[in-house]
Amino acid sequence: MDFAYDARTEELRTRLHAFMKDHVHPAEPVFALQREQAEGDARWSAPPVVEELKAEAKRQGLWNLFLPGERGAGLTNLQYAPLAEITGRSPHLAPPALNCAAPDTGNMEVLSEFGTEQQRKQWLEPLLAGEIRSAFAMTEPDVASSDATNIETRIERDGDSYVVNGRKWYISGAMNPKCAIFIVMGKSDPSAERHRQQSQILIPRDTPGVDVRRGMRVFGYDDGDHGGHAEVVFTDVRVPAENLIGEEGGGFAIAQARLGPGRIHHCMRLIGMAERAVELMCRRATDRVAFGKPIAEQGVVQEWIAEARVEIELLRLLVLKTAWLMDTVGNRGAHTEIQSIKIATPAAVQKIIDRAIQVHGAGGVSQDFPLAELWAATRTLRLADGPDEVHKRSLARRELKKYL
Repeated sequence: MDFAYDARTEELRTRLHAFMKDHVHPAEPVFALQREQAEGDARWSAPPVVEELKAEAKRQGLWNLFLPGERGAGLTNLQYAPLAEITGRSPHLAPPALNCAAPDTGNMEVLSEFGTEQQRKQWLEPLLAGEIRSAFAMTEPDVASSDATNIETRIERDGDSYVVNGRKWYISGAMNPKCAIFIVMGKSDPSAERHRQQSQILIPRDTPGVDVRRGMRVFGYDDGDHGGHAEVVFTDVRVPAENLIGEEGGGFAIAQARLGPGRIHHCMRLIGMAERAVELMCRRATDRVAFGKPIAEQGVVQEWIAEARVEIELLRLLVLKTAWLMDTVGNRGAHTEIQSIKIATPAAVQKIIDRAIQVHGAGGVSQDFPLAELWAATRTLRLADGPDEVHKRSLARRELKKYL
């Protein structure tokens, strides 16, 4: 593996750093004010400044960087990794500005890889253009969704239609009025082999029987600027049979294909979040005086800063290796590394941000600094796309197989 960034990556990094400096970071206080002033349904929409940033990013060609091939920017995972890291420094603004925000990224990947030409034309094209938003409905409140085979939502064939019944929650983006389409995972054949019982199907938001019931909070945040995390109930929802994605029984495999890139994208951005936290921690430590000397001269604070730098460098190398493997041997060949970064990165970054909060004192938990929201987002990622314990279990089993 060559650790140097190629010419295209360097060029995009330079342009993206400039975009962050000139447009994204100055927009952060505007974003915060617009979010605070939003009322009613408007609080579930991205603040107006996001649309302004999207227009500028599109104008500069910083658009759909996550998606390989001709539909996206044509970047490899290894090329995208340092770019996603940069966007992680402002995770509420930069990813949506570049049309690189979850859950749309994963849904676009699913449609690009598994969708029919009609499905791509109807839903992928407006998603790629940033005209609509989408949601991925898998998690359910009544079962342990860390084991996706538990899912109870039913997708039943009825003539030339499918009828869907079930209850989902923490469906990211579903509260956003621009969320026009759901990709829903449910059981189409409970009698089939365990990993062939599930299917995925497209359900337009305005279909009768779709009830976006309420927004779920995450550590007290409603995450409204990203469209919230909704509880959604599907009652006798009928859609045409051609809305099925792939084949019946292929839902579990599609979910695994979707979650691999999603996991590494989260980890790429988390490194940027950690870098932002270290920068804030160092500035605060040099600016504040306690017991007669700057906080930066306290041994414990120096230890935190040193450990943070070591941890970030280790995580970045593992993420880059994982991206390189995904490019060279495919997602399945990088399965061990994908699980490793999913275990290691959120936990380590959570610790770094926690220490940055500690250095800031009461300010660290306030709205005057981004640290509290960064911490909440990082802690949530120890659950999203599979909890730590599930990945550790799987990783341990793979290691043990070598000795059985």
